[in-house]
Amino acid sequence: MNISGTIKAIQDTMREDVGVDGDVQRLGQLVWMLFLKVVDDREKEAETLAFINGETFKSPIPESFRWRNWAANDEGMTGDELKDFIDNQLFPSLQNLTANSDDPRAQVVQAVFSDAYNYMKSGGLIRKVINQIQKGFDFNKSKERHAFGDLYEQLLRDLQAAKNSGEFYTPRAVTSFMAQILDPQLGESILDPACGTGGFLTSAIEHVREHYVKNAEDEKVLQNSINGIEKKPLPHLLCTTNMILHGIDVPVKIRRDNTLARPYISWTPAERVDVILTNPPFGGTEEQGIEKNFPAKFQTRETADLFMVLLIQLLKANGRAAVVLPDGFMFGEGIKTAIKEKLMHDCNLHTIVRLPKTVFAPYTTISTNILFFTKGKQTEQIWFYEHQLPQGVKAYNKTKPIQLKEFDPLKAWWGHETDGFASRVENEQAWKVSIEDIKARNYNLDIKNPHQTEEESKDPEELLKHYADLQDEIAVIRRQLKAILDEALSQ
Repeated sequence: MNISGTIKAIQDTMREDVGVDGDVQRLGQLVWMLFLKVVDDREKEAETLAFINGETFKSPIPESFRWRNWAANDEGMTGDELKDFIDNQLFPSLQNLTANSDDPRAQVVQAVFSDAYNYMKSGGLIRKVINQIQKGFDFNKSKERHAFGDLYEQLLRDLQAAKNSGEFYTPRAVTSFMAQILDPQLGESILDPACGTGGFLTSAIEHVREHYVKNAEDEKVLQNSINGIEKKPLPHLLCTTNMILHGIDVPVKIRRDNTLARPYISWTPAERVDVILTNPPFGGTEEQGIEKNFPAKFQTRETADLFMVLLIQLLKANGRAAVVLPDGFMFGEGIKTAIKEKLMHDCNLHTIVRLPKTVFAPYTTISTNILFFTKGKQTEQIWFYEHQLPQGVKAYNKTKPIQLKEFDPLKAWWGHETDGFASRVENEQAWKVSIEDIKARNYNLDIKNPHQTEEESKDPEELLKHYADLQDEIAVIRRQLKAILDEALSQ
């Protein structure tokens, strides 16, 4: 079955509808439909299992609104009747699903539909899309679910409005590498407080399932350990569907909320977690007043900075984190200095991986880094590792992204935190800096590789690319300065 072809055909159908404007709306329209199909197919599996065990399965969705009863028949409702049913019956019912139910499955469905929207205006075209989905996908087949999971991530790369508010799709190779290094254990709580469409969480799920899940009880433990918070409706819908596709049957712990909107001191010890994997939005600013949720010395409206302060608070003692951050955080002063000082006082910031500029291409060529730290012990030294482009490759791009196998030398070098990374040695890509030197630099972490000499390029294409990179960095700094001025003027 050609899943990619089916998706293209569905998108082409949606383009005929006057109500759907642009890729983002097409994605939102497609995913709420796929969500109901996924839920229905998974419920068929649950019904079969319940029957075998002599039990009765009851769906949280009323019978008339289950996919099988209004959508599955390709000669069923169409035209104005279907349009009216979706807008005036289906959506209102699912948006109020928990009014008479405390079933967590009902909570998941209601959360998805609270911000979903039926953009399509033609009932005939809606029926055509539904039939394409019904014939094109069977989420009872585990191999097909896996294949669709891969395609789903391709959809996110292609269609996600990645340049909005500094939000970027994190390449699968990077999320997988970070999950492998942190090595979450069965029973450890895992959180992405800015989870977007769920890339980090799916990498963590796959890692734990591959290495530690041995039976059905282990799977239940894993399912209960995954936590995500996402501010925006469409990414939340995408993440919830992504979780179901990756076997988290009741993703009730994927919440739609602004993590930063809650007072810093209100996060209780009971809410702290063992593992955090995240790429907080950078280059963006929070709405005025959000900064007041944080201690005075850390008050800023820059999103990534606020997340860094909160991450330290959210980790348990000995909890560990891996966070993607731009170079601006590394060399930034003022509040950024205060945050870095706190980070190194409260945590062991043991490793910083410096990534090539084009890892996030084509969305941005801003230089990024992965910070690895563990809470509960002060930083004494920081290892830096420069991840370089493969030989013969000038830049990553959309069709040739970074690959997981490229991290093999770094994983081989990594060693073990339990012995203080005793096996690590300096080489052309790795070097260490003492906390005394970091303090002497006023916590500036933008430390270049001492083993590499930068060659001056005379190639016009490379010079133009360098100019474009500088323009990207200037744009980020401009947004940061605007946020600082807004803060100053509002006080």
